[in-house]
Amino acid sequence: MERVPPPPRLGRSILALRKSRGFSLEELARRSGVSKAMLSQIEQERTNPTVATVWKIARGLDASLGDLLGEGVEQPRLTVVRRSASPVLREKGCEIQIVSPIEMAEDLELYVLRFAPSGRLNSSPHFPRTEEIATALSGRFEIVSGDRKCILEAGDAAVYAADVRHSIRNLDRKAAEVFLVVHFRKA
Repeated sequence: MERVPPPPRLGRSILALRKSRGFSLEELARRSGVSKAMLSQIEQERTNPTVATVWKIARGLDASLGDLLGEGVEQPRLTVVRRSASPVLREKGCEIQIVSPIEMAEDLELYVLRFAPSGRLNSSPHFPRTEEIATALSGRFEIVSGDRKCILEAGDAAVYAADVRHSIRNLDRKAAEVFLVVHFRKA
């Protein structure tokens, strides 16, 4: 018996198309007539929408049903994110360079964090079950996740819960870098 391939990742397709068009959830809800809560559930692949709902979302995105289902669209096998095109956010004491493609948002996100001497990045809890993997590229860092704490030297990595308050602090008196992976684990 021939094995049936798995269904397309509809939620991811919708999220990627929404982000590529620069639409917020609110904007897509307005354009499609599908509630923001329902869109969020679909994008997180927590619900299976009806054909009518998918059709409304496609119309709101100015896309075809095939675009949402990935039909006839060859998936890129190589994506390059150039440093010159990477968004950079600045917090007091920390520069955050986003190095993952936009299509990966809210699934797996990659960052290079550049800390000023004694710089710190404090983060509020992310979605439930989210975890981070921090690798010290240079310097020495303290990682705090909830009531747990560890020290990283250059080359060390830590995996920790990011669905609680967490922080990364440069313990050195010189600039240092961390490579950060944020993994949004779906239920």
